[in-house]
Amino acid sequence: MTMKKKYNFPWRTLLRGLGGLSCALVIWEVFARSGLYSQALTPPLWTVVLRLKDMLEDGAIFAHTGVTMLRVLIGLGISFAIAIPTGMAMGTSHNAERMCSPLLSVLMPIPSLAWVPLFVLWFGIGNIATIMVVIYASIFTLTYNTWTGARAINQVWTKSAFVMGANSRQMFWHVMLPGTMPFVISGLRISFGRAWIAVIGGELLASPDWGLGKIIFDAREYLETETMLAALVIIGLIGIAIEKLFLRPLEAATIERWGMAQSKSN
Repeated sequence: MTMKKKYNFPWRTLLRGLGGLSCALVIWEVFARSGLYSQALTPPLWTVVLRLKDMLEDGAIFAHTGVTMLRVLIGLGISFAIAIPTGMAMGTSHNAERMCSPLLSVLMPIPSLAWVPLFVLWFGIGNIATIMVVIYASIFTLTYNTWTGARAINQVWTKSAFVMGANSRQMFWHVMLPGTMPFVISGLRISFGRAWIAVIGGELLASPDWGLGKIIFDAREYLETETMLAALVIIGLIGIAIEKLFLRPLEAATIERWGMAQSKSN
């Protein structure tokens, strides 16, 4: 009879996170009520909470959030489709590495937001320019991590698979992909963070009609600081939710299941 592993909820991690968040909120509240700045510029927490409640009740915030998320998903999807094959090719072919690595070294350090004015000139104001910013922000990290992962694969695995008669397809699915997956997941996490930053900045600068960045931009025009802070709260919560509900389970379903990494404990 097999015994099921008991799941232990990470209470310690949760409490540590709540403790850090509580300290930050207390510091903000003290600063907001200190009188150093007008409360129109640094609103107290309750004012931000009430504004967030009004935004949720109004319902338009859900449409803005959906549009922003769609831009991120499209940009990341395109980046993934380009970066993974490119990184695999660079890791397995010296010619591909020599051809692509200089371009990667030149373009990767350039901030994605520096391209926004050019993207607006080339593609106009709206979705395409913003999605291009997301692609630029995420594609190089994914490519670099995939390239690094492909180069780091243990040669014993590839030689053993070759001796056992594995063809190129089997080599990719059973050796290359599991071997690079820890690096790909790490790159995906970093790329999502960069893409999430880029899409908000792109919406601020490219001035589309919808998006969380558009809310912040419009609120700045009317000095609605509580609206800007409420939008930032939503942006942060979405980032945490995607990390905990998608990226972390994806890691558990792939690299931990394959034995490429140890599961995290409390």
